[in-house]
Formats: sequence, structure tokens, C-alpha cells
Amino acid sequence: MVSYKKKPVYNFFKRLFDITVSFVSLVILSPLFLIVAVLVSLWDGKGKPFFVQKRCGKNGKLFNVYKFRTMCIDAEEKKESLKELNEMDGPAFKIQDDPRITKIGKILRASNIDELPQILNIFKGDMSFVGPRPPLPDEVAQYSELDKQRLLVTPGLTCYWQVSLNRNDIPFSEWMALDRKYIEDRSMLVDIKLIFKTVYVVLRHHDGR
Repeated sequence: MVSYKKKPVYNFFKRLFDITVSFVSLVILSPLFLIVAVLVSLWDGKGKPFFVQKRCGKNGKLFNVYKFRTMCIDAEEKKESLKELNEMDGPAFKIQDDPRITKIGKILRASNIDELPQILNIFKGDMSFVGPRPPLPDEVAQYSELDKQRLLVTPGLTCYWQVSLNRNDIPFSEWMALDRKYIEDRSMLVDIKLIFKTVYVVLRHHDGR
């Protein structure tokens, strides 16, 4: 079981950091957001450029997570027929070469640009820059009581699992253990280290190394 401490001082400065950095990021990245939205619309004109999905936040509270759309418009309807191709154990669902991903979607995912709209979630307070990734409600419905402990804190854009090499090969139980480890370790120093490591992992992946 995770050793959970409320840490009010840390939470205050973490939220202050999230608000400040997310606001500045939204201002600076707004031209990129516009360009990507136009490209998604032009390249795959069916549907909206943004994808909105219900996720579970702190204490299981539902919120809308924002991403650039990288899949065909009927991706959710096709998910059931693809479950036998799932490459993750446990409740999570991932396919490395998911046939639902569009051509421009592959580019956005490879560069992690598809995740950038979640900065708006961070500004609103639904998410933080660092924390366990927000799960889907149907995944949480299959969680054990131990797995549910990852919902004790605000979900984030990056975490220990996110910066792990070959993270999709990590067993579900180990993924959950990494999230519980973050809950116990969490501090501003840990968060800053994870942010820098995330930048390194993204750049390394982009270089093909």
C-alpha cells in the first residue's frame, strides 16, 4: 500500500508552477496549435481537429482531456473489434501499429505534439505537468483497490512510466507500482527532474536513438 501524505506546501507551489508555466506555454504555442489544427482538418477533413475524451482525475473525478485528433473519426466504435490485438496486459489498451491512426496522426504521435492541448487541462487544474497518466473510466472499473491508489493525486502529462524506455513493454502491475512510487516520492525536485527527463526522452526518440 502506498504511503500517502497530503503535502500542502508542495501542492501550493506545484499548482503555482502549473498555472504559470501552462499560461506562458499556451501563449507561446498558440500559433503552433492553429497550424496543427488546420493541418489535421485539411489532411483528414472528416471531423474536428481536436479529440475530447472522458478521463478519471484525482479521486476518480471525471474530466474532459484534450488532444489533437490522431485517429479516424469512428475510432471508439472500432476499438471493440481490435481488442484481441491489444499489446498491453491488464485494463490498458494499446496497439503499436494501431490501424485507426491517420497519416498525420502518426507524425503528431511520434513528435508528441498530439499531447500539447493537455496544457489547457493543466491550466484548468484537471491535470498537472507531472503525475500518473489519467486513465479511462472503463479501465478504472477493472482496477483493484491497490491500482486505485494512483488516483490519490492529480494526473499529469508525464510520470515515471512515461519516461521509461519501451514503456509499452512494461507489465501493467509494474506501471501501477511506478505510479505509487511517484506518489510517495513526489516533490518539486522530483517533478523538475521528470520534466527534464521527458524533454530528453522526446528529443532522443525524435532523433531515432
